[in-house]
Amino acid sequence: MRKRGAMDAYDEGATARPVPSGPPAATPAAPATPVPPGTPPQDGRVDPSDGLAALSLPFQIAAALALALVVVGACVHLGMVFLHVAPSNTVTKQHERLIDDWVYPEFEQNWKLFAPNPLQQDIAVQVRAEVKATDGAVRTTRWYDLSAMDGRAIDGNLLPSHTQQNELRRAWDFFVATHDETNRPNGLRGDLSERYMRRIVVLRLDREEAGGRGSVVQRVQVRSRTTNVPPPEWSQEQVSDKPILRQLPWWPVSETDRAAGTRPVDSTETETAASAR
Repeated sequence: MRKRGAMDAYDEGATARPVPSGPPAATPAAPATPVPPGTPPQDGRVDPSDGLAALSLPFQIAAALALALVVVGACVHLGMVFLHVAPSNTVTKQHERLIDDWVYPEFEQNWKLFAPNPLQQDIAVQVRAEVKATDGAVRTTRWYDLSAMDGRAIDGNLLPSHTQQNELRRAWDFFVATHDETNRPNGLRGDLSERYMRRIVVLRLDREEAGGRGSVVQRVQVRSRTTNVPPPEWSQEQVSDKPILRQLPWWPVSETDRAAGTRPVDSTETETAASAR
C-alpha cells in the first residue's frame, strides 16, 4: 500500500504544471474609444473652451458689461414700478415726476399695493340725447345703457377687444378723477376728460342710430348708476341695495365731437367751403 501511494504521488508530481515564480504578465489594454467633441469631462470639470471662457478678453469684457447693464436696467424698472403702485410715501412724493415719466405710457399699471378695500360696486354709464330728426322735429331719446352693451359684447367672446373692455370704463374713471362732486372740472385735464367722454357717447349714439336713421345728435346727457355688489350669504356685512345716480348736465355737441363718417352732410359741406376760402 505504501508503494502504491508513493507511486501515485510520483505520478501526480510528474504530470503537474509548473507554477511561474515571477510576477504575472500584464494584459494588453483595449484601444481607447474616441470621445466626440463637446462631451463634458467625466470627472465633472468644466472645459475652459466653453461659455465666456472661450471668448477673447475684449469680448469677455463686452459680454460682462452687457449682462451688468441688463441686470441694472431690470432692477431699476422693477423699482420704478414698485414705487408707482406702492402707497404714497416720502420717496414717491419726492420723485413723483421721475416715476411717472418712466412708467407712462408704456408701463402703466392699473392696480395698487395694499388696497384697503377693493371696489365692490357695479357702475353703469348711461346716456340720452336730444336729436333733430329728418323732418326737423327735435326730441329726446331714451336712456342707452352703454355699459350693458359692452357687457353683452364681451359675454361669450373669447377675444374681446380692448375697446369693449376698457374704453368706456376708463373714460368714466378719468372724468370722475378730474371733477368734483358738483361735476366741475379741476383744471385742463377736467376739460379734456369731458371732451373725451362726449366724443365716445356721441360715437356710440350714432352707431345705435339714436332717434332714427338720419337723425342728428345735438345735445347729450350722461349719468352713472352705481349699485353695491351684494355680499355672500355667509357674510354678515350689510350694504344698501339702492342705486346711486350721478347725472351730468346737458352737453352741446359740436362738429369736432363727431366721427368723420357720422357728420351731417350739410355741416361737412360748410366745413369744406370754409376751408376752401
